[in-house]
Amino acid sequence: MPPRLPRDLSGRELAVLLRRYGYGITRTSGSHMRLTTQIGGEHHITVPAHDPLRLGTLAGILDAVAQHHGLTRDTLVGALWR
Repeated sequence: MPPRLPRDLSGRELAVLLRRYGYGITRTSGSHMRLTTQIGGEHHITVPAHDPLRLGTLAGILDAVAQHHGLTRDTLVGALWR
């Protein structure tokens, strides 16, 4: 059974968790943050600084991160919330 996504995660909390994969905030614009990593080539994602993040938004962000790092979303979720 795949791990459940957290229902109460804020965008800022997600940004902190993604530091494990080399992502850091490179700019903010309004209520959105742009995170960038150089691991595996340059990759940018936009994370809303909302509290909480909507599940579809969280799933989409995690899908993009997992794809960039050659992982499945379930593997990424397990690594972030172990």
